[in-house]
Amino acid sequence: MVYRRTEKTELRLAQVRERLVSAALAVTAEGGFEAATMSAVAARAGLSAGGIYRHFSSKGELLTEVFRRASGHELDVLARVAAGDGPAGRRLGAVVATFARRALEGRRLAYALLAEPVDPAVDVARLEYRRRYRDLFADLIGEGVAAGELPAQDPALTGAAMVGAVAECLVGPLAPDHARKDDESLIAAVTALALNICGRTE
Repeated sequence: MVYRRTEKTELRLAQVRERLVSAALAVTAEGGFEAATMSAVAARAGLSAGGIYRHFSSKGELLTEVFRRASGHELDVLARVAAGDGPAGRRLGAVVATFARRALEGRRLAYALLAEPVDPAVDVARLEYRRRYRDLFADLIGEGVAAGELPAQDPALTGAAMVGAVAECLVGPLAPDHARKDDESLIAAVTALALNICGRTE
């Protein structure tokens, strides 16, 4: 006889899995991926370390889920900014500024998401989300080109260049050993650089 999980059992398993992801995300936000050991996550979730493996086959699988959860949330925030009112170029600037500001406000998590060495599975997810950010930028750039607001260009290529430039500009300031300086000036400079890449002029 084949055992089938009941709805109640499925719900309980889903709730425990959610507790684990939330705990791992909280630990990562405080100390980066290096702090998100199985024992630390289990302690935060109020579970045994061995119990994690009933829900995740490895630490890499758990951290990949953390990465997807955190990056997906940030992408959703930026998508709402991109969908706002006003010219495409202005919204593009708002998206970049919002990205930079949120990264600097949650620097330890942002550094982990952008650059911290971790499991190869997380690196695969990073590439996926870089493409999604590129597409978000490209949609706005294409809209700006169609409206005559931006010069003719390949939106996907420019979007990729913007993603790389913004990430590279922020990695150093977000690093755990970097002394915090003037965040607002950095946000303004990163935003201006990104807009210069797509040819937007005030």
